[in-house]
Amino acid sequence: MGKDKLRKFAEVATFQNVVQLDAGFEYKGKWASKFFDNDKPIILELACGKGEYTVNLAKMFPEYNFIGVDYKGNRIWRGAKTALEEGIKNVGFLRIQIETILEHFDENEVTEIWITFPDPQPQDSREKKRLTNPNFLERYKFILKDNGIMHLKTDNDGFYAYTLEQIEAMDLTKFKETTDLYKSDLVDNVLSIKTYYERKYLAVDKNINYVQWTFKK
Repeated sequence: MGKDKLRKFAEVATFQNVVQLDAGFEYKGKWASKFFDNDKPIILELACGKGEYTVNLAKMFPEYNFIGVDYKGNRIWRGAKTALEEGIKNVGFLRIQIETILEHFDENEVTEIWITFPDPQPQDSREKKRLTNPNFLERYKFILKDNGIMHLKTDNDGFYAYTLEQIEAMDLTKFKETTDLYKSDLVDNVLSIKTYYERKYLAVDKNINYVQWTFKK
């Protein structure tokens, strides 16, 4: 591991707005009251990377609490540091494997979930690792409140098609979908937030896919 990554890992461990691994167990069911010291609804960004959505949504919507979830601490470092430097209080980051999300969030604890440019895991042998695999979707359903909203943004057309297949197979309710967000009438101030990877894809004129759905409980 490079020196810069090691430095970021060491620094992120000192950030008050970052919870790592097993330390997140104590907040299960109590993120709003115990971590944020309020009663605002919780919104997650999964595979948050540098946390662009987490931080920018928190600025736009101070009436919500936002938690970015990712395993790579050197990436979380950027979003967490920005939130600290700018004094954004309704932002936190959780460094875990997303497979363990049920160990960190309770039933009906979350209002909304964003999945932003995750690893598409294109190999057939890695289907179970895809963040819209049915096993993951069942986890999200458990922690989401009734009528909680899911969002996916991805540049990967194959992963997007796979996600639509799972939504149909599970008989979920779609609200919005497009295979070319920035040429659609769906784009707004929220959907135009751009992650580090999204900017790279747009620079080579790659289309961005988006879908919004909910679960039936």
